[in-house]
Amino acid sequence: MHTKDNSILMPYACHSNLTKGRFYEDEALVLGRTEYQRDRDRIIHSEAFRRLKDKTQVFVFQSGDHFRTRLTHTIEVAQIARSISRALNLNEDLTETIALAHDLGHPPLGHKGEAVLKELMTNFNGFDHNEQSIRVVTVLEKKYPSFNGLNLTMETLEGLIKHNGPYRKDKKIPHFIIQIMEKFSLELQNYPSLEGQVANISDDIAYLTHDFDDGLRENLFTLNDLKSIALIKSIIKEIESTYSNIQYDILIHQLIRKLVSYFINDIICNSQEIIGKNYFRTVEDIRNHNDSVIKLTSTANDHMQEIRYFLFKNMYHNKLILDKLSKYSVMIKKIFYLFQENISLLPTSWRNQNGHSLNTMTLEKKSRVITDYIAGMTDNYLKMEYMKFFKEEY
Repeated sequence: MHTKDNSILMPYACHSNLTKGRFYEDEALVLGRTEYQRDRDRIIHSEAFRRLKDKTQVFVFQSGDHFRTRLTHTIEVAQIARSISRALNLNEDLTETIALAHDLGHPPLGHKGEAVLKELMTNFNGFDHNEQSIRVVTVLEKKYPSFNGLNLTMETLEGLIKHNGPYRKDKKIPHFIIQIMEKFSLELQNYPSLEGQVANISDDIAYLTHDFDDGLRENLFTLNDLKSIALIKSIIKEIESTYSNIQYDILIHQLIRKLVSYFINDIICNSQEIIGKNYFRTVEDIRNHNDSVIKLTSTANDHMQEIRYFLFKNMYHNKLILDKLSKYSVMIKKIFYLFQENISLLPTSWRNQNGHSLNTMTLEKKSRVITDYIAGMTDNYLKMEYMKFFKEEY
């Protein structure tokens, strides 16, 4: 039995009672839940989701309690995504689901950890955290007796697979995505649903605003440095003119708050205008459109690019941060090669795949299993595993 979504959805939104279904036949819904609610709940109850709390966003092994982790980033993405989705009368449950799952495949040590795994897997079809998120929800999570993975709906899978938009023609499609395509027509060359597009742009808004808070906390730059960014300078001026003696920490919170609101409001208004100029009647019209529908105005996009440039220069490419991440990333390399040489050092549950011993498999398949294991580690677990085998303090 399919139940209906609670909100009044636009005809071109994803309606859960019209879902294209799941890869495997599943139990009937109960208690009035919708298909996308079940997807969301399965993600929240997954082990991969819980591990996000101890995975690096930017700062690794940080002593402060208030720095973002991969989990808090994910929650902020979901909040922004729901706000935009509700204003546009889209399916909030699906939007939130995609947002909550978008970083499940992120390895320890943030983007540095991803770069190391990509290098280690160069000869074995590489590594990409977005594609790893698909592996997590279709293969690696093992909670159900009848199937591996979480058996999510096609609409959720589509949003994750097309997290960065349509697949380029020259991009190699991973085998596990090809398997999904054998049952569902994902039309990789087309755009995802509006819910998928909202989750995607909400990711950018979240990290390009909350990272200012963490960067200031770490003293990577000052408030005066931020005033070199036109949009931020105008927001700070507005806050200070309204509250002449505002405390520094409250000022920072209000800055981030107003920055997020600026981008959310711009996206909603601009997307409504794009929708108004077209005659979208179904979600297929959205997928077949020649451009994304959920987007910033050119002015707001320029502001976002200025923010992106500042953060990459002063934070993401900061030498102290990169040096620290490079030092710790050696742990990933050494553990990877150790397991390659002696597969029996892996936990018992990882030494067999679908009833077959890893010892009987090719080096490529062994390496993929090792990568799956390492990618699932938290920063702290990586450190513990390293010290267990190499007896070195990091």
